Parts: sequence; C-alpha cells; structure tokens
Amino acid sequence: MPKMKTHSGAKKRFSVTRRGKVQARAAHKRHRLVSKSKKMKRDSRATLIMADMDAKIILDNFLPYERSKKRKTRQQLKKQMQLNAKNKAKKEAA
Repeated sequence: MPKMKTHSGAKKRFSVTRRGKVQARAAHKRHRLVSKSKKMKRDSRATLIMADMDAKIILDNFLPYERSKKRKTRQQLKKQMQLNAKNKAKKEAA
C-alpha cells in the first residue's frame, strides 16, 4: 500500500496536542478589526481546541500520521498507570 500524504496546507494550520486534540488559530483576525469587539480580539489571540467531530475530519483526511500519535500516547498512559499501580501495591505489601 502506498504511503499516505499529509495535506501541506493542514500541517501549517493545525497542530496536535499530546492528548491527540487538534489545535487551530482563531478565525476572523486578519482585517476589519476596528468593527470587532475588544473581547473578540482578546479571545482570538490564543489557539483553540477544535470540536471532536471537526478534529476527526482533520486527523482522518489531512493529518494521517498525527492520528497514530494519539493512539500511542493513550496506550503509553494506560501502561504507565498499570505500572504505577503495581509499584504502589508492591510498596504497600512490603
């Protein structure tokens, strides 16, 4: 099977957090800022976390290799939690 290609526009616009959530910059921040409220301009300085359904579309269609990172971190977290629980049980037993 051929390699999947990452959409070059998407990799410039979106980033994926360690937990697998998709981050994006706020829209409507380029021009005509005089007519926008201070609150809207202030809130759109930061990046925002996309909704789950939108994030799924981005990950499935445009960032295929970021999708696997999400799974790895979840699995690693589960393993680490299990190891911590085992170590805690050993310490209590001793």
